Amino acid sequence: MGNDEATLRQLIESLTEGIRTKDADRATAPYAERNVMYVLEPPLESRTEGGVSAEGAGRAGVQAWFDTWAGDLAYDRRGTEIVCDGEIAFAHGLVHLAGTKSNGAKTDLWFRETFGFRRLGGEWKIVHQHQSVPFQMDGSGRAALDLKPE
Repeated sequence: MGNDEATLRQLIESLTEGIRTKDADRATAPYAERNVMYVLEPPLESRTEGGVSAEGAGRAGVQAWFDTWAGDLAYDRRGTEIVCDGEIAFAHGLVHLAGTKSNGAKTDLWFRETFGFRRLGGEWKIVHQHQSVPFQMDGSGRAALDLKPE
């Protein structure tokens, strides 16, 4: 494993631990000030100019989402693959999210996630994030939320 790949794995693990423990500063630290995100919640696309970093407006949104959960979250990754080439890198894999919402509703979900990274000012930063779940191809348009990795 190259040095850049090891650095990116550490960055992803730090972000993951920040989500597990609902630490908005840690969970948002790896994001560039300008990024594009296609995440599970609406809207279809989010473009951030002020950043999702601790200093940007996105941090408050992340904290508000964390506040909808009771206790820590189960948030784990499987099969993360990383490709680096100079100043650009990407990582993809599966993510498991489980926990209890403040209203008592249980969540247990696997989804796909891809990150795009750029080296900015000598540091790797997330400039793109894409999360998705498949949907049933039976005409119902229902999200396939019950899938588990083999």
